[in-house]
Amino acid sequence: MTGVSTQENGDGDPRRAIELLWGISPPPRRGPKPKLATADVVRAAVALADAEDLDAVTIRRVAEQLGVSPMSLYTYVPGRAELLDLMTDHVHGELTDPEEGLGWRAALTAVAEDQWALLHRHPWLLQVPTGRPPLGPNSFAKYERELRAVEGIGLGDVEMDAVAGLVTGLVRTTARSSLDNARLARTTGLTDAQWWERAWPVLAGIPAADAAHYPISSRVGQAAGAAHNAAENPAHAFRFGLARVLDGIEMLVLQRQQ
Repeated sequence: MTGVSTQENGDGDPRRAIELLWGISPPPRRGPKPKLATADVVRAAVALADAEDLDAVTIRRVAEQLGVSPMSLYTYVPGRAELLDLMTDHVHGELTDPEEGLGWRAALTAVAEDQWALLHRHPWLLQVPTGRPPLGPNSFAKYERELRAVEGIGLGDVEMDAVAGLVTGLVRTTARSSLDNARLARTTGLTDAQWWERAWPVLAGIPAADAAHYPISSRVGQAAGAAHNAAENPAHAFRFGLARVLDGIEMLVLQRQQ
């Protein structure tokens, strides 16, 4: 995933993007009735990004998928930047509310797990910068879920926002590693376990005098490698990190109660 073109996200006209995200229609134009709806364009763009990656999503390629001319696509979206906002908000609509009655820790875990799964369904989301998020209904709902999970536990509003950013940042970082590992397995034809099986005999042949310079990394690396290869679980870092983040939040909350 190159992600070079994703700098366009947030570069478009925010007023027009918000109108599109919320279905605020501009004054009707004279002429024939449009053959498509904006939602058709968004779905085609998402399907293209899922099949290839975000760099494949151009006005020309999306128009080809829909069987229309590139110029006609501008009837529905003013440019690629606005289209990226619409795509991101569209897939955010797949996220769901945690079960009712969960404690804050379980609710925040459910939110994070949901986002982890979403990124694995739509890896191109990791190419979309998060500094200027789409201001659409599904993206607002995503943020609302994150905040609702920690509402009323003793954090200030700015701290609640920081917690949301911390959790989603962890999800994105570990999902990127997970997807990179999956891509390597596809391109090389080797799983992580198979890669280590090939590498380990060579490492074992390193002279003891040289290996002695790295006693801790050798011990820990062997243990971690064996554990990860046995589990074949790319989500280990995500769930371990999430638990530690939640531990830190819990400690802060407990300190506030003293």
